[in-house]
Amino acid sequence: MSYIKLIKIFKIKILSFFLFIFINNAFAVQQSDKIKPEIFNINTDKFLKLKNEGKPIIARKWMVVTANQQASKVAAKILSKGGTAVDAMISAQLVLGLVEPESSGLGGGAFLVYFNSSTNKITTLDGRETAPLNVDEKMFQDPNGKAIKFFDAVVGGKSVGTPGTPALLENAHKKWGKIKWSILFEDAIELADKGFVVSKKLSSSIQKNQKSLSKFKRTKNYFLPNNEPLKAGIILKNKNYAKTLKELAKNGSKPFYQGSIGDEIIDTVQNAKINPGVLDQKDLLNYSVIEREPSCIVYRKYKVCGMGPPSSGAITVNQILGMIENFNVSKLGPYNPETWRIIGDASRLAFADRSIYIADDDFISVPTRELTNKTYLQNRAKNLNSLKKIENIKPGNFEDKLSQNFTDDISIELPSTSHISIVDVYGNALSMTTTIENGFGSRLMTKGGFLLNNELTDFSFKTYKNNKRIANSIEPGKRPRSSMAPTIILKDKKPIYILGSPGGSNIIGYVVNAIISLIDWKQDAQRAASTAHAINKFGTYYIEKNTHLVKLQKSLKKMNFEVKLRNFSSGLNIIHIDKNLYGGSDHRREGIAIGE
Repeated sequence: MSYIKLIKIFKIKILSFFLFIFINNAFAVQQSDKIKPEIFNINTDKFLKLKNEGKPIIARKWMVVTANQQASKVAAKILSKGGTAVDAMISAQLVLGLVEPESSGLGGGAFLVYFNSSTNKITTLDGRETAPLNVDEKMFQDPNGKAIKFFDAVVGGKSVGTPGTPALLENAHKKWGKIKWSILFEDAIELADKGFVVSKKLSSSIQKNQKSLSKFKRTKNYFLPNNEPLKAGIILKNKNYAKTLKELAKNGSKPFYQGSIGDEIIDTVQNAKINPGVLDQKDLLNYSVIEREPSCIVYRKYKVCGMGPPSSGAITVNQILGMIENFNVSKLGPYNPETWRIIGDASRLAFADRSIYIADDDFISVPTRELTNKTYLQNRAKNLNSLKKIENIKPGNFEDKLSQNFTDDISIELPSTSHISIVDVYGNALSMTTTIENGFGSRLMTKGGFLLNNELTDFSFKTYKNNKRIANSIEPGKRPRSSMAPTIILKDKKPIYILGSPGGSNIIGYVVNAIISLIDWKQDAQRAASTAHAINKFGTYYIEKNTHLVKLQKSLKKMNFEVKLRNFSSGLNIIHIDKNLYGGSDHRREGIAIGE
């Protein structure tokens, strides 16, 4: 063969090689679910510095805000490689379940609010836990029919509802995911296998809950090795969690709901040495994520949308805003006691409605549209035309809209939970609040390395009061009422604010305060995320310690409010979409915004 022929053959092979590379790269772009993100080593110092200075993070393409640096970093890695907001959320949630297990995880549930830029439509997914089919309506009462103490109900298997988080992650990925499912698990698996740094928040939470965490051997061995709470800064591994994630990465949520992981959950619940529960295989098999209509209201030309029942979050937030809209709190400003009289009593009026009418509307008829009707809220707002506190708060009357009469309850919701806000490069926006209810949930850890929720204690412990049914009473298959309020706010049919917070029933107040800060007081995302809180749900006005609002207590007392000072544990994570993206994360938590 001549030298010239060899050269020609070589050139053809070279051209064929590059043509092969080009075709494969083109295919990879089209099939972006096959993309494997490269290592994304991001220095978070600049983001932390801006947060500590009270300044928002600014980006142009995408942004993520979560309650933990490591979770934000893995989500940022996914977003930087073309992943959607849902792809990033899944990676973040899996890491949060590892590094912030006291707040959320596989053993809990979540509500997701999603704006699809292709359709300009908001969709909400209900991944709330459900009551087992074998529950008894008197399960949280003593033999005399009296409600037992909250923590006597929380600790152990009795409080565990059917988890919804794994099903929600899979459902959302099928709808809006772009990157291959298994790839989204890789960072969490690596962190669990090789170890992560225990944060100050986790260490502090363990110290506060030592007694209850010590009641179960597996839980104690993980959080209190050698009878000592984990110290901040140490490296902690969770090989069992890594094994669970590998199984889910390979087979989806199926092993969780009808396989070995589910069997371990049932065993943990039914054989708990304290308060064994009734969760069974049929409860896992029957679980489903429900797509629901968002609950929206127009507030000062902004459309505020969130999760409807079984969450009370959006309805109650929108009721409060609908009443406040009748007053110029923008002119009154954040330092005026009159502003907080209006906000406080509007909140009390909304919570009066919430306690009677809002629960799982697959079981009762929730008058959602009536509760957020503009005329109704304008009439309710007339109660606020006073110079002093409303003495007698009464709910609105919707008995003609209901199949039966209900009475009020005050279900206990203590602060925990976590929140994720994301905007991706495609213009999709996601707001998701995720929880295992109380800190460390039921305190039961499975062999799979994750905690189980205590969500059933979000139900009313009593079923009837004064011969009237309590809407949020426990029933087989029912979902407990929640206060979680993941929110997306639109302007001109496009998202402008994405926000939400943890915090039990205080979530509603935290989100309202942030929305007013953003819309009425024109605060940036970081200032709104760290806004000072004043919360009034049932009469007592709780003012946040060491803030400018403390100066208002004398004025509020003159308005006949009982005022108490306290600390708050909000965790607002906010994104503001304008010409750029602006992110803020609550200074009270360890969260961080990252964007590009």
